[in-house]
Amino acid sequence: MSLLNKDSIENHLNELSNWDYTNNQIEREFSFNDFIEAASFVTSVGLEAEKMDHHPDILIHSWNKVKVSISTHSEGGVTDKDFNLAKKIETRLK
Repeated sequence: MSLLNKDSIENHLNELSNWDYTNNQIEREFSFNDFIEAASFVTSVGLEAEKMDHHPDILIHSWNKVKVSISTHSEGGVTDKDFNLAKKIETRLK
């Protein structure tokens, strides 16, 4: 697995909705109707991440918001694996 350069990261971001690249990671904040929806989303992301053996940082805040930050810690930045997980997270919303 190799780190992606800034151009590759930008190209991948164009394929996703509302993700940003900052601090050597990709991240997005999600809003839900209530805490239960937010917590359910976190659980579904956790299950997918475990299947991939690739674990994002997840923060629930303001009772209905979830911030997901993804990077490949072992590589020190963003790889294709991060975008694969982000795409799977987006399909959870559909």
